[in-house]
Amino acid sequence: MFATIREQIETIFREDPAAKSVLEIILCYPGFHAILMHRLAHKLYKLGVPLIPRVISQISRFLTGIEIHPGAKIGRRFFIDHGMGVVIGETTEIGDDVLLYQGVTLGGTGKEKGKRHPTIGNNVVIGTGAKILGSIRIGNHVKVGAGSVVVHSVPDHSTVVGVPGRVVRSRTATVEVLEHGNLPDPEGQAIEELRARIEKLEAELRAAGVRLSDR
Repeated sequence: MFATIREQIETIFREDPAAKSVLEIILCYPGFHAILMHRLAHKLYKLGVPLIPRVISQISRFLTGIEIHPGAKIGRRFFIDHGMGVVIGETTEIGDDVLLYQGVTLGGTGKEKGKRHPTIGNNVVIGTGAKILGSIRIGNHVKVGAGSVVVHSVPDHSTVVGVPGRVVRSRTATVEVLEHGNLPDPEGQAIEELRARIEKLEAELRAAGVRLSDR
């Protein structure tokens, strides 16, 4: 237990430059509280203890604003930054070294039974307000941009943005820190390419003697 707490504190120091002391983390970090309470609830859930794991989950939600179903499987060095509004469903599986920002939902898409929530790989960063829905897999070393809605599986070493989420970058190297203010804009890029193509076509028509309306 103490090794788990120490590792979690070390993770927060590594991921959050605002963390100044161990005491500050213990007293002021809702993500830290939510993860530790989930570890306890998940152990009881696996042992088949009725009701109590859900009660612990709801107490954690009330205290931290983070809802994690006790059935969710979460790996090591998991960090929720700020965390308000984070929801993690029952059959979610999360790998090691995953970072979530506030407002993230790892949810289902309906009333289906069995595995109905996403599987998140290792070294994944999921931006503010992103929604990952359904029994899909998010690969290792993936970045999900803020506000994205992901409903299809994502390969390793990718960056996903948009609604619905689209893979806009794929690499063979380790993904770097997610820069929320410097994400690709596939819709804007497509519009810009169309505008440039229209201007080129208009120029060719004018060169051919075709008179175009200014409207």
